[in-house]
Amino acid sequence: MAIQGALPVAFATVFPHGAFALGVEAITDFETKRPQTDKDSGLPLWAVDVIDADPNARGKAKSVKVKVAAEHCPTLPDEVSGLPFRPVEFEGMAVMPYVDESGRRPRVAYSLRAAGVKTPGAAGRKGSAPSSAAKDAA
Repeated sequence: MAIQGALPVAFATVFPHGAFALGVEAITDFETKRPQTDKDSGLPLWAVDVIDADPNARGKAKSVKVKVAAEHCPTLPDEVSGLPFRPVEFEGMAVMPYVDESGRRPRVAYSLRAAGVKTPGAAGRKGSAPSSAAKDAA
C-alpha cells in the first residue's frame, strides 16, 4: 500500500478558521516518566494546546493538541493586543488516524503533528526546528 503512517495535510484544511495556542509542554511517557521522543527523528515531542477558531467546533473538537518534534521547546508567536490567546499556524502538518477504544464504542480519532510553529501569515518563520511529521508516536 502506498500510504503508510501519517497523512500530510494543509493547515487550512485542519483549521479553516484559524487556531489559537494556549501553551506548550513536553510530552512525558506515562510509564517511564521520561520525555517522549519522535520515532523517526529521535527528537523530543512537545504538545501545543490549541483552540480551534471554528465557531461550529464543539466538545472535544474545540480544544486539541498538536505534537511537534523539536530539540528545544517550540516558541509560540507573540501575544496580540486585544486577543485572549495567541494566533498560531503550523507548518508541515500531518494527521494520523487511530482507533480510540476509551469510550463505550470504538471510534476513529486523529492525532495531529506539525514540523513547526509560526505566526499566521509569516512565511518561513518557525518556532521550532523542522522534523519528520510522517509518524505518530502515540
